Amino acid sequence: MRWPVSHRIIRTIYPPVDLFEDIAPPEDWDLLAAAEARTNPRVLDAIGDLSLVPAHRRVGGPTASLAMAAFTHVSPDRKSRFSDGTHGVWYCGDRFEVALAETAHHFERFMRATAEPPGAADFRELVCAVGGGMADGSAPPLLDPDDWTAGQAFSRAARAGGADGVLYPSVRFPAGHALALFWPDRLELPIAQARQFRYGWDGRRMHRYLVHGARAWTPFP
Repeated sequence: MRWPVSHRIIRTIYPPVDLFEDIAPPEDWDLLAAAEARTNPRVLDAIGDLSLVPAHRRVGGPTASLAMAAFTHVSPDRKSRFSDGTHGVWYCGDRFEVALAETAHHFERFMRATAEPPGAADFRELVCAVGGGMADGSAPPLLDPDDWTAGQAFSRAARAGGADGVLYPSVRFPAGHALALFWPDRLELPIAQARQFRYGWDGRRMHRYLVHGARAWTPFP
């Protein structure tokens, strides 16, 4: 399958990584990263764990940092519907509303868990074409609103079996579909950095969002 346009929303706090954007071939990145880390130990924090992405599945060039970050920065403390935290996933939707609803849910989840006072956080929209051989993630156990156990087991098997990702109905916006992509080479670069947003938090829920440049906030249902 192929989507000529997909939508992903991420926080705005992550800078580009020069290693992914320059002309060095991906198979040389491990050696280059190790060499640079000798004089700048913090460089490995920015690059993440390159071993999680085989050289033949890496992408380089303009906006490659945006693609690679989702697959080299993982943690068992940051599990998701189709990852137990041992491998990266690029989540995106077939329409803006999917990306908005899904990220709003996780934004609220984090803000509640940390008991954040009323405030706001900035996000940006990434748009690109995606495609590949996808596993069907529409079975009801995989779409449980809160229990990701079945989805994580399914993704491990699908990934080991050669699937490029999982296609499934969006749990937070059922009128649309979402993709969980397992590899960065399933994204068609360059990735367009589209709109920027500010999500408003009233201390209990995300109640509104602002498109940067707009004159007024939009209520969030």
